Amino acid sequence: MAIRLPVICLLGSFMVIAIAADLTPERYWSTALPNTPIPNSLHNLLNLDFTDEKSTNVQVGKGGVNVNAGKGKPSGGTAVNVGKGGVHVDTGKGKPGGGTHVSVSGGKGHGGGVGVHTGKPGKRTDVGVGKGGVTVRTRHKGKPVYVGVKPGPNPFMYNYAAKETQLHDDPNAAIFFLEKDLVPGKAMSVRFNAEDGYGGKTAFLPRGEAETVPLGSEKFLETLNRFSVEAGSEEAEMMKKTIEECEAKKVGAEEKYCATSLESMVDFSVSKLGKSHIRAVSTEVAKKNAPMQKYKIAAAGVKKLTDNNSVVCHKQKYPFAVFYCHKTMMTSVYAVPLEGENGMRAKAVAVCHKNTSAWNPNHLAFKILKVKPGTVPVCHFLPETHVVWFGY
Repeated sequence: MAIRLPVICLLGSFMVIAIAADLTPERYWSTALPNTPIPNSLHNLLNLDFTDEKSTNVQVGKGGVNVNAGKGKPSGGTAVNVGKGGVHVDTGKGKPGGGTHVSVSGGKGHGGGVGVHTGKPGKRTDVGVGKGGVTVRTRHKGKPVYVGVKPGPNPFMYNYAAKETQLHDDPNAAIFFLEKDLVPGKAMSVRFNAEDGYGGKTAFLPRGEAETVPLGSEKFLETLNRFSVEAGSEEAEMMKKTIEECEAKKVGAEEKYCATSLESMVDFSVSKLGKSHIRAVSTEVAKKNAPMQKYKIAAAGVKKLTDNNSVVCHKQKYPFAVFYCHKTMMTSVYAVPLEGENGMRAKAVAVCHKNTSAWNPNHLAFKILKVKPGTVPVCHFLPETHVVWFGY
């Protein structure tokens, strides 16, 4: 028995690896929510292409899989060979902290599996091996990409006061309106992709990797160093603001959570809404980078999707995709068909808050609409990268 035990354990380990490594974020979604399509807004965050001249090559043959994450030089890459004999890793020379790490685990919470990582989090090539095949992702080699809006109060955080400059300079100011305006023919000036500065072009990390990155003020400097972000820079201030929002007290009866992976977003939403009858939707615009323009609500009309049974997730500024998710009471969700003055169409998602009495009285919405907290329902369109989950 003493001789057989290691063999049995080894075989068992490989069975666990093969099963667990199969659960990429996409497969986790389809396993947890087999009847719920993934919105394009989330799917796109799993497939952001930040590749450069330092390419990754994948070769699949009968003998296994060969992955070369090179840097254009004959000896500058990492070779990963996966065959019947197991996993073999050869690492080229590199800078401290930029080498290759191989982890084999079946740990609870991380899904287990085989992970081969070349480089620092957010800047590397990841190789996952499971029953479903081999997944190779090449991550952004540079700093996180943020566009547009400088650090300031996030309009989707209801306990912050608006700055005076937001009333004139923030294109998101136009997304707020009153529920009584949700009628066919009503005109509104909106720029849906103006939220680039409220999320940036950052992709999801797999949960096992995201959980190794601290999301908190106590280890903020450690996180900056991990992503090579300079303290005091604009990127650092954006990251700090996100952490403050995640750590802030809830507003009223709000239930909040900052999801650092697609898997954790699924888990939070399912915990609040159940998994039997659940949908996730986002705003869809026919053309990217469309300018601010006047839209009219189409004659087809507005459709109410749910009352008081939703979770809204707002994309934050961070080196990888982080979402501020919250479930609030007395909230309605609408699908709003829009037609732009240049003929462009949009399928917008709007959220209406029936009770705003706990909001900051100087919130941007009250400044724009010239109303007081708790008096009338306040609505806003969702930018394209934000998501509403609802039960039906």
